[in-house]
Amino acid sequence: MTDLLDMHGTAMAEFDRRMHEIGPTQWADRTPCTEWDVHDLVDHLVTEQLWVPYLLDGGRIEDAGDRFDGNPLGDEPVRTWEVAAREARRAWLRPGATEETVHLSFGDAEGSLYLWQMTFDLAVHAWDLAKGIGADPTLNSELVAFLLDSEDLRGDIAPGQSDGLNPMFAPQPRVADDADGQTLLLAKTGRSA
Repeated sequence: MTDLLDMHGTAMAEFDRRMHEIGPTQWADRTPCTEWDVHDLVDHLVTEQLWVPYLLDGGRIEDAGDRFDGNPLGDEPVRTWEVAAREARRAWLRPGATEETVHLSFGDAEGSLYLWQMTFDLAVHAWDLAKGIGADPTLNSELVAFLLDSEDLRGDIAPGQSDGLNPMFAPQPRVADDADGQTLLLAKTGRSA
């Protein structure tokens, strides 16, 4: 599990780097996530981080009420991200966190599956954010290889799907036979590099 924890840290650093590159006038810029601008994308990732300590402490979504509703970014979105990311990372590094049962929206799962999903989401959305703000979209090659090699992404099936048709993603674009790992990873999410 150390490798997954390390890769989560790498994915978080990838997103964090892009967070610190957002210009003051870029919050309404479009991203590859067609329904989200930069603000919406960051809001999504911050909200995900806010849920982590709660869920790893045994919290249930149905019992959370409205504690994670609204606009968590406030007037200092970068600072809000930093605090939320720090607390989420601290929760993941707690001994045994990856072995605990976590109550997620689709049912109970082992913490390691939740951590994998969070790692994947941070990595892909780091690319989205980079593209949205015109920053370097190149992801850490070790992280890309790790995600591609995961049992959850082999073939055409990603977490939560059973027939190769993941409703969360657009259809996979064609990629060249000699495509690099990042291009392949993004294609599995319906993105073109």
